[in-house]
Amino acid sequence: MVNNVLQVKNLDKFFGRFHVLKQVTFTIHQGEVFALLGPNGAGKSTLIRTILGLLKPKSGQVTLNGQNALTEIVATHQRIAYVPGDVYLWPNLTGGEIIDLLLRIGGHDHTAKTDALIKKFALDPTKKARTYSKGNRQKVALIAAFSADVDLYIFDEPTSGLDPLQALNFQSEVLALKAANKAVLLSSHILDEVEKTADQIAIIRQGEIIETGELQDLQHIANLNVLAIVTEDATELAAMPGVTNLTQNGQRLTFTVSHAGLPAVTKQLAQYGLKDLRMTPPTLEEIFLTYYKDGAVHEK
Repeated sequence: MVNNVLQVKNLDKFFGRFHVLKQVTFTIHQGEVFALLGPNGAGKSTLIRTILGLLKPKSGQVTLNGQNALTEIVATHQRIAYVPGDVYLWPNLTGGEIIDLLLRIGGHDHTAKTDALIKKFALDPTKKARTYSKGNRQKVALIAAFSADVDLYIFDEPTSGLDPLQALNFQSEVLALKAANKAVLLSSHILDEVEKTADQIAIIRQGEIIETGELQDLQHIANLNVLAIVTEDATELAAMPGVTNLTQNGQRLTFTVSHAGLPAVTKQLAQYGLKDLRMTPPTLEEIFLTYYKDGAVHEK
């Protein structure tokens, strides 16, 4: 049986009159990477800080393995590893000293895994933190987090400042956590990162989760991408319901079509000397833009 590690239920948060979190509800299970997807200002960081007890909600519940995370903050923090998007370190300590300090604060030891992570992320642990770039500061926090053995790992825009190689190293470590049956909450606006690591994706807009599901579940939202090889002019298909972005270059015809419009369009294509037909589901980027285009909100 898969256990519920983190449960968030009907979480509401206000800043003055501004309703910044609106009835947020979701669950993260063991061995699951749950991604919060949204642009800057969507409420991702506010949600994470509320889950951690750093902000007080107006109402709602947060439980970590059945324990109240909003009232038993010290106890639950011992079972969480957290990396914020902007990492601030003690300037006069070395990177290695800070890693060890962060581990001790959480009740964890410096192990061979810590050394392997330092090597993997190419961090010089002997340098003072004041000499580190943003990316190196981020590495310190990530190494400490991945070294810890906890129930829940929370990453808030964790690869900001990392080069592409180190971003890939981050992804591989997240997948290793998943394989070890750990729970991960990943907040990101980097679509490729989410697509490669997440089991469940929650799209958050203006403090409200407007859709949750696996990538294949969300693909019904955006249009399908169609490539057809035809022998005749098929540009009149652009007038059919659900068809957008149609272009024809010789025999090569490309367009997007809604799921509702697909049956009629495929039937019509046969009239244009159809030789080949390929359809691909929408990417996560296309799904994301469907929700944010023109400020529209889709009903669940």
